[in-house]
Amino acid sequence: MKNFVFALLAALAFALGARAQVEPTDGYMPSQGLQEYFDASNANYGKSIIYVFFNNEPCYTCAAAIEMIEDLYDREFVDEFNMFLINYQNDDENNFIETYRLSQPLEVVLVRIDDGASFGYKKVENLQNMTSDPVSFNDYLSSQITDYLSAEY
Repeated sequence: MKNFVFALLAALAFALGARAQVEPTDGYMPSQGLQEYFDASNANYGKSIIYVFFNNEPCYTCAAAIEMIEDLYDREFVDEFNMFLINYQNDDENNFIETYRLSQPLEVVLVRIDDGASFGYKKVENLQNMTSDPVSFNDYLSSQITDYLSAEY
């Protein structure tokens, strides 16, 4: 499976056009804006978003981290949040780089949605450096997601 994810990331990097590559989980495209995201499905109205951003040069550990993120999401968060894998490198439509100050080869951005409005975001960086310890990786990322996206303000 790791080889598949790495091959997929490499293929995406070579096939890039002028727009960011997005793999939505529910048909949502970030260029729609939040209102269109909510209009697309009533279920989206209260779902926060987990963005997994990668660039044109994904390393082996980035691919491994993405696979671990997807596994954790499928096990713990699939019903609670939406997740999108996005190659942000050539994004000139959605302004992900400026909006979330992206600069690392792999960054996870948690966008808190409550009652149909965005209430900020939190970045989780350097996950590719934690892949050698899957238990710690899962515990750390799970707590980051839960603490930020599930917290009541």
